Amino acid sequence: MNPLRAAITGGTSGLGLALVRELRRRGARVAFVARSASRVDQITSEQVGTHGIVGDLARKEDIHPIALQITAALGGLDVLVNNASSLGPTPLALLADTDCEQFELALATNVLGPFRLTKALLGALSASAREGRGAVVLNVSSDAAINAYAQWGAYGVSKAALRHMSGIWGEELAAEGVRFLSLDPGDMDTPMHALAVPDADRSVLKCPEVAARELVDAIGSAISGLRLRRSRAFNGTAIAGWTS
Repeated sequence: MNPLRAAITGGTSGLGLALVRELRRRGARVAFVARSASRVDQITSEQVGTHGIVGDLARKEDIHPIALQITAALGGLDVLVNNASSLGPTPLALLADTDCEQFELALATNVLGPFRLTKALLGALSASAREGRGAVVLNVSSDAAINAYAQWGAYGVSKAALRHMSGIWGEELAAEGVRFLSLDPGDMDTPMHALAVPDADRSVLKCPEVAARELVDAIGSAISGLRLRRSRAFNGTAIAGWTS
């Protein structure tokens, strides 16, 4: 079996960077997306076997160039991780004090961006499913998608929409063999969390590397299940090209 082909948004910092590193450690071919050209170049040079793409998921006009570069670099796609996120207003604000533009940015980054990119890559994902490689979309969620936290309004609303959208995508594409996951990695020691909660006790926060291992394990289990259903001969104990 050829190596897994994975794309990650928000791949130069925090959880996204940890996911890039973890997937590469397991032998996957990885394309990642971020807005900063200098950071994309830096991570690409550090992580051999990755392909960096400069783009902004909140910008509609960036989506198709990103999708084309992903499939061209990887020769197809097995896993898409929609990880890039926006808090909306920073410092966090009450909904009544949130500017419309800040709310729109959260929705554009956390909902419309994943929707547009997933839609643009569905052909590649469906082809991977037909080939028996497995196809998984992981939308990174949050407990704010379920619980109503004061001052987390823009972020919480957008993550709730992403979570529900994941369920609908999953229902609609199950017959094609494309699996959708919506997973909350927990509170992590990342630049984004520091921006949201500057005075947080970092000692109680999860390391992004730990969260990345958990999420990649979940992706691996989903792919194993898809391959097992397609071929009963597959024993489900390992994914070729990966090491734990």
